[in-house]
This record gives sequence, C-alpha cells and structure tokens, in this order.
Amino acid sequence: MLITLEGLDGSGKTTVWEALRDVYPEATFTREPTNSWYGDAVYRSIDDDEADPLAELFLYTADHADHLSRVVAPALERGDLVVSDRYSDSRFAYQGATLAAETGAKEAGTRRPADPLEYVVEIHEPFSISPDLTIYLDLDPETAATRAGTTNKFERAEYLASVRENYERLIEREPNRFVRVDATREPDAVLERVTDVLADATSEAHD
Repeated sequence: MLITLEGLDGSGKTTVWEALRDVYPEATFTREPTNSWYGDAVYRSIDDDEADPLAELFLYTADHADHLSRVVAPALERGDLVVSDRYSDSRFAYQGATLAAETGAKEAGTRRPADPLEYVVEIHEPFSISPDLTIYLDLDPETAATRAGTTNKFERAEYLASVRENYERLIEREPNRFVRVDATREPDAVLERVTDVLADATSEAHD
C-alpha cells in the first residue's frame, strides 16, 4: 500500500510521519521533496522568491518522477507498506496555487493554464502512482502560517488559503481516498487518530 500524508505547512505531517516509524518499523518511509539532486534543486527554488512558477513546477515533477522510479515503485513491488510525507497532492495544491497567483498578476495575453490545478494534475496522470490512502491533516491557513513561521514564500497565510482550497477540490474529486484529520487537536490525539486510520486500512488490505 502507498499511504501519503498531506496538509498545509505547520499541520504536523512530519511529526506524525516520524512517530509512525515506531509503529511500522518494517515499512518504507520516504518524502517529497526527496534528498536527491532533484530535491536539492527544488529546495533551491523554494528559497528563491523570484523563481518562475512554471519552471518550479517542472523541478517538482522531475523530483516526483525520480522518487517513483528510485523508491516508491520498487518498494511497492516488494510488497512494502510505503508512507510518504508529501506526495503528488502537494504539487497539485501548492504549485496549482502558485500558478494561479502568477496568472492573476500577469498582464492580459500571457499564456498560462486556465485552471492551474487541473493542469498540474494532468501532467502527472500518465506516469504517477496514485496513493491507496491519503491522510489529510486539516488546519486553517492562519494557524498554519503561525506554526510554520512564514520562513519562505509557501508559508504565508494568504497563499496557504489558496492551497487549502485546492486540497478541498482534490478531496471532492476522490473522497474515498482521503481521510480528514483535525490537526488543531493535541499532537497525541492527532497521532492516535492517524494510527487508528492506518490500522484499519492495513487490516482491510490483508483481508
């Protein structure tokens, strides 16, 4: 099974992901952006407020493609449980919001996607592997920005509001894949809820 953890910056995804290592020690734990040279390029773009959104999208997409071939697909072929801290939905939500913001700021006549989220989804459809289950840690943009510290361009409340809207669109598209978890609760309560969801999912997979 491929399980992904999604949510706004500051939602506690990485904390949950790290805690789950103790619960599923035999699973493959991975994340995006990766620690490859593709991921290094992505992190450089994150720190660059002037990075072109379309170019940045394709850096993320290249990193995702490498992640699939190098980590995710081989682990699934071995029959591993794979747990990823961020995956393609992050791209759809975040880069979709970035492209939308840029499209709104550009002069008329500039060629950019009419629906940025759908554009990013369509790019991934021919080659990506869809998660079996996505746990969405739901948090309001203001709290997310405060928790994250607004240290980069993706952690500002106004931008995160657009990202959250995109996540809601993704959930509407595939309601059976997503499980919403209230990330405003205490960390132990969030982890307990996630652990219960995963236990049910893995149990059903073995039945």
